[in-house]
Amino acid sequence: MDNVHYYNTTVKWTEGRKGELLETTMPTIEVATPPEFPKGVPNTWTPEHLYVASANICLMTTFLAIAENSKLNFKSFECDGVGKLEKVDGRFMISEIVLKPKVIVTEEKDIERAERIIEKAENHCLISNSMKTKIKLEIEVSL
Repeated sequence: MDNVHYYNTTVKWTEGRKGELLETTMPTIEVATPPEFPKGVPNTWTPEHLYVASANICLMTTFLAIAENSKLNFKSFECDGVGKLEKVDGRFMISEIVLKPKVIVTEEKDIERAERIIEKAENHCLISNSMKTKIKLEIEVSL
């Protein structure tokens, strides 16, 4: 794997406070200003949602890679993510993301191991390593 990669996106305004997120090989996503802001649009993906989703997706994909390399047997992985938007020093920012991964393992002996792999995945997640936002984990592993 090369040490440098580039990821291209394009955003295009469509109307009002809405636009499209484009990439030549992927489906287009409608995006907008969140409804909490003036003229925001409900029920549409926002930069804030995508920011939280980036951390959430990266945790999952990093977990999947480490779990596979560690030969961890598990039945499911699901993770809720909540981003906290607040004013800090007079500027809005997402100051914290709480990720709540839930993993179901096949054997009791793998519960603690799965917890360690989740923590390792967060430590190695390139997205959260690139953010100044604090990432908190609330891990739940069960049979």
